[in-house]
Amino acid sequence: MSAGRAGDGPPDAGSPVAGAESRALRDVIYEQLRDEILSGQVSPRERLTEPKLSKAFAVSRTPVREALARLLADGIVERTDYGYAVVAPSLADLRDLYELRVTLELRGIARAIENPEVRHDHVLLREELQRWLPLRDHPPEPAAAFVMLDEQFHITLSRASGNAQLTAALVGVNQKLRVVRRHDYVEAERVTTTVAEHIEILELVLEHRLDEALRALHRHVGESLEVVMQRATVAMTRMTLAS
Repeated sequence: MSAGRAGDGPPDAGSPVAGAESRALRDVIYEQLRDEILSGQVSPRERLTEPKLSKAFAVSRTPVREALARLLADGIVERTDYGYAVVAPSLADLRDLYELRVTLELRGIARAIENPEVRHDHVLLREELQRWLPLRDHPPEPAAAFVMLDEQFHITLSRASGNAQLTAALVGVNQKLRVVRRHDYVEAERVTTTVAEHIEILELVLEHRLDEALRALHRHVGESLEVVMQRATVAMTRMTLAS
């Protein structure tokens, strides 16, 4: 957990619970815990208990208990003998989630191919392309945080296709996969390949070469589910070793 949250006394002005008059404490605590878990700041091996969290947030156990109950209902944490822990997806769950992700990703472009009235938002796509073009010449260092840039690309591509519910479903799947996928960007070649493929897909959609864009996106997100699962297995191993 974030070390900046710990403390025995009342929260200072920079703490997550300070200035929370307009929102219930349970919502503030829930949102910070959720964000830290989904960004990988909380290890699957770390035990989340009411006493520990109430001390960290400098609040009573009641809002902590309510926040944990929401996280449990979301499927983000699970009960253990000594409190709660982050849910680590099984390989079977990962296979299902990756398969769903591919379906949702491809549907955004496929619906524009099937229906000429569906038009991608080129303003959104051009803005996203401008974020990625500089990375082709100056790729970022391999790091877990790269997964957030990757997610932004895929969410923007989906949003540009105009189906808000499709995008919302993709956001949910990506959140569940993030705990594993953040360990998938530890090699420079993986990062540079991802950057190049993102640029290619954006340029193809902007040029309205949708059939080619669909094939490129399919290759990118995992034309072979077995290859995707091999990467996921390696990522899960790294996640375990880093815990």
